[in-house]
Amino acid sequence: MSLEAIEKVTEMEARMRERKAAAEAEARRMTAEAEREGRALVEKTRTEAAEHGRKLLKEAEERAARQAAGIRSAAEQESVALRETADKKLEEAAAFIVGRVVRH
Repeated sequence: MSLEAIEKVTEMEARMRERKAAAEAEARRMTAEAEREGRALVEKTRTEAAEHGRKLLKEAEERAARQAAGIRSAAEQESVALRETADKKLEEAAAFIVGRVVRH
């Protein structure tokens, strides 16, 4: 093999090593970038999920408060109606007793 051919092969091998090193460096850079982007996306998703959870909890608490207010209002109305009925029965009972006592 001639000296010129050996030099060309040597140059070609050197270029190939440089290309391989450059390709490996690019692959490492791309991998690191993809990992960074992946971690950022995971963090963003976690943040959004936490915010969504807080929103759902707030909505549930508001619904529960409205339901509790409705139940409280219904209970108060029922209580008033029962008191009125009891007062009426008491008056009727008193009138009945007075009527019995006066007749005897």
